[in-house]
Amino acid sequence: MSASFANALSAARDAAAAQHYPQGALYVVATPIGNLADITLRALHVLQLADTIACEDTRHTQSLLRAYGIDKPSDRLLAVHQHNEAQAAQTVVQRLQAGERVAYASDAGTPGVSDPGARLVAAVQAAGLRCIPLPGASSVTSALSVTGAVAHAPGASGFVFAGFLPTKSAERAAAVQQLAAEPRCVVLLEAPHRIQELGGALAVLGERRVTLARELTKQFEEVTEHAAQDVTAWLQAAPQRVKGEFVVLIHPAAAQAQDGAASQRVLRLLLAELPTKTAVRLAADITGAPRNALYERALALKHLPDTPPEHD
Repeated sequence: MSASFANALSAARDAAAAQHYPQGALYVVATPIGNLADITLRALHVLQLADTIACEDTRHTQSLLRAYGIDKPSDRLLAVHQHNEAQAAQTVVQRLQAGERVAYASDAGTPGVSDPGARLVAAVQAAGLRCIPLPGASSVTSALSVTGAVAHAPGASGFVFAGFLPTKSAERAAAVQQLAAEPRCVVLLEAPHRIQELGGALAVLGERRVTLARELTKQFEEVTEHAAQDVTAWLQAAPQRVKGEFVVLIHPAAAQAQDGAASQRVLRLLLAELPTKTAVRLAADITGAPRNALYERALALKHLPDTPPEHD
């Protein structure tokens, strides 16, 4: 164990040991997404304290523990992954009912968001047992924090987590079309062997801004922003750009596009009740959109010949 992590274990005991850690509880532990130093002191303490560590991959977690100088016998590690989560959850519940402290860690990041863990937590809660979160590294929030992509405009605040899109091209294209109508920032995840296919699917979004964040917290971390239609060209420009796990952020639609959509909604409502010229005039007064543009849109909606509105 390196001296730095020896100091970290000592600091973890000093900082976190005074807190109460109840028995018979599941501790959901976030682990680093790349940089080993991104572990929290509380996570180190709980990983030492736990009677059992349930994990996505026992070999990966054992290597992680050894890197920190934490020694756990192999029979104290329990595999809980996407293929056995429902069944393994019952083993965890039994151990909790016996009074054990069980920590759960996925391979990297916060469990239960995109990685396994959600079904385990649901089973533990259904058994009337306690789940305790230990916050930490997350590729989703890490990428969001350095892009400025979470707008605070009315109707566009916050973000939508969509995770991995379908692998089949037709289904992926349909998913992108649905996301195109979402005014908020959309967060996607993608593996390196499918990132170019995702880039091609996003091209239909045209000038809408997209951020690619790859290898977050690692030596070759890269965060870059492009128009959606230019993502594929950027990926193909250098071979290293398709390496590593990706977080892909589709930025909120431009304010002008959002305003245009709002003015058209107002126009549609008014056209349903009023003559074209009156609807156009009121829509312009309400939204501030140009009257001529609204008039042209009204004609397209109603398919009616008419006289252009007079300028004020």
